[in-house]
Amino acid sequence: MGSLWSEGHSSSILCVGASPGPEGLIASGAEGGEVTVWTQEGAVVGRLALPGQEDVTSAAFSPAAAAHLYVSHGDGVSVLDPRNLRGPVEDFRGAGEEEINAVALNETGSNVAVADDSGAVRILEIPGGKVCRSLRRHTNICSSVAFRPHRPNNLVSVGLDMQVILWGLQKTRPLWTLNLQDAAEEAGDHHQQRPGQLFNPPLAHCVSVSGCGNVLGCAAEDGRVHLMRIGGGSKLEQQGAIEAHTQGASQAHFISFLSHPHWMVTGGNDGLVALWDLSKHPVVNPEGKTQTAAPQRRKGKSSRRRREQAQEKSKQKADEEDEAAAKDQESPTEEETTSGPKLRIRHGDKVNWLCPAVLKGEPSVIVADQSTNLTVYPLSFSSVEKRN
Repeated sequence: MGSLWSEGHSSSILCVGASPGPEGLIASGAEGGEVTVWTQEGAVVGRLALPGQEDVTSAAFSPAAAAHLYVSHGDGVSVLDPRNLRGPVEDFRGAGEEEINAVALNETGSNVAVADDSGAVRILEIPGGKVCRSLRRHTNICSSVAFRPHRPNNLVSVGLDMQVILWGLQKTRPLWTLNLQDAAEEAGDHHQQRPGQLFNPPLAHCVSVSGCGNVLGCAAEDGRVHLMRIGGGSKLEQQGAIEAHTQGASQAHFISFLSHPHWMVTGGNDGLVALWDLSKHPVVNPEGKTQTAAPQRRKGKSSRRRREQAQEKSKQKADEEDEAAAKDQESPTEEETTSGPKLRIRHGDKVNWLCPAVLKGEPSVIVADQSTNLTVYPLSFSSVEKRN
C-alpha cells in the first residue's frame, strides 16, 4: 500500500520537510545529527552528519528560496544547500535559549521562528540569523510554531503547558491565549471513551494553519485535534475539536494542494494516519451562521435595539445548544459519523512526523516513524481504507 524509502538514515527519523514546486526535493532529519535529501522518487541525493551529533528535530525549506534548507539541532539552526550537502552554508548557534523543537518560515522567507524547551519563541531575521524578537509566555516546553498565511505579523505557538497562543509580532505580545484543558472544562466537554482510548491531558504537540489563514489545528496528547477559527481583528471566534486518535495525536497538517484549504492529515501514537475534510466542521463553517465577523455598529443605533439583538442572539444560541444536546442523546456517535476521516491508513507504528507533498504529480503524505525508513502513501480513495 505504501512505498518505502530506505538507506537514507541509520537512526530514527524525527522530521520531514518538502520543498515547494513540481521538482521539489524532500529532506529528513534523524537522531545523531543525520540529514538526508531525497528525490520525489525516493532516491537519496545526499547525506550529511552535522557536527555535535545532536538530534535534528525540524526541517523546513524556505518558501522563497528552494536552495535554502533550515534544520534545527540542539539550540542552533543550520542553513544547508540541499543539492550540495557538504556542510552548513550558515550556522545560527544559540538561536534558541534551549533545545529547539520546531522551526517555521514566513511566506517571504525573511523570518524564521524557533520554538524551544524553555518555552520561548524567537524570531530570526534572514539573512544573518539575528534574533529580532523573543516571545515569552509559555510555562513549559514550546513544541510547535507556525506563521499565519496572509498575516505576516501573526504567529501561533503551542506547548506542553496546553496553551495555544496567537502573537502579534509588532508589539511582541499575545493577541489571545487559549488553554485547551480549561476550554474543554468550561464547555462541559466529556468525550465518550472509545475502546483502547486513554484519557490524557491535552498537551499540545503540533500546530498548523490553513491556507486561508483563519483556521488553526492543534494535535494534542488527548488524542484530539483542537480547532480554532480566527475572526475579524484576529480575535478567537470559535473553538472545538475532532476525535482523531485513540492515543496521543502527534501530528496535524493542513494540506495546501487539494480541492479546498480545509483538508487535514493527522497522525498519532496509535499508528493511524487519517485524512479529514473539515470544510463542514462547525468551527470551520458554523451551521446557520451567515457571517464570521462581528457586524459593524451603525451611527445612531439605539442601545435598546442593541439589547434586543443581544437577547435574540442569546436565545438563538440557547436553542442551538438545546438542539445539539438532544442530538447527542439520540445519537452519541453522530459527530463521528458525519465528521470522521475520509481516509484511514493503518500505518501501525507510532508517528513521529507527517509531511504532505505532491510527488510526481500525485498527492501524497510522507510518514516518519521510529524506524530508519520513510513511508509514502498516496492520498487517493482507492489506495487506503475508506471510512464508510
